[in-house]
Amino acid sequence: MAVDYCVISIGTLSHNRLWGEGTPVRTSHATTTLVTSDDRVILVDPSLPASVLGARLHERSGKLPQDVTDVFLTTLRPVHRRGLAAFEHARWWVNETELESYRDRIKEVLESAERLGGEDRAVLEADLGLLSRFRPAPERFTEQVQLYPLGGASPGCAGLLLVNPVTAVLIASDAAITREHAIRGMVWEGCTDTEAAMESLEDLLQVADLIIPGHDNIFPSPRGWM
Repeated sequence: MAVDYCVISIGTLSHNRLWGEGTPVRTSHATTTLVTSDDRVILVDPSLPASVLGARLHERSGKLPQDVTDVFLTTLRPVHRRGLAAFEHARWWVNETELESYRDRIKEVLESAERLGGEDRAVLEADLGLLSRFRPAPERFTEQVQLYPLGGASPGCAGLLLVNPVTAVLIASDAAITREHAIRGMVWEGCTDTEAAMESLEDLLQVADLIIPGHDNIFPSPRGWM
């Protein structure tokens, strides 16, 4: 059975240095993708607010939030998960490395900042509680939908490789932040590990025929004309 996919919402950066923007000029949101394979309906990176995302999902796919069986986050960066509340019924997944790294970082901040209180502490504790809902993502969701680690943008950043008979589609997340970054061989300036991010970018450009970036629309891999 072939895997089907649909870009639900095209993401954007708050500011794009390649466009000469040095400070935020718009609200950032990540690209959200719906993947259907076998009996799984997987929503990747529900970035828009829940009230908006439900309507956008129906507009683009004919599906309702309750039709989604699984939510997969490519990274735990908050901008990638604004709309989680609309999918309380679904299973939530994230790469295990990302889950452990994010949890450890929150605990470290809470333990080291004794004077951290009020709203800041409440936000961190809420995030820590949220993490308990997530399961470590499997290597395969179905035969056609495979976890694809792409560390560097964040410690455990990972995408999904969608394998069709003639085309490999990679939901690449922030490993390929935008089309323009990817074709220039550039990684996002906010990466936690630039060297690892460059390796991930080089890898995905070789593996994928079509790339769904973290904050842009789908595009063909430029490997054939680089």
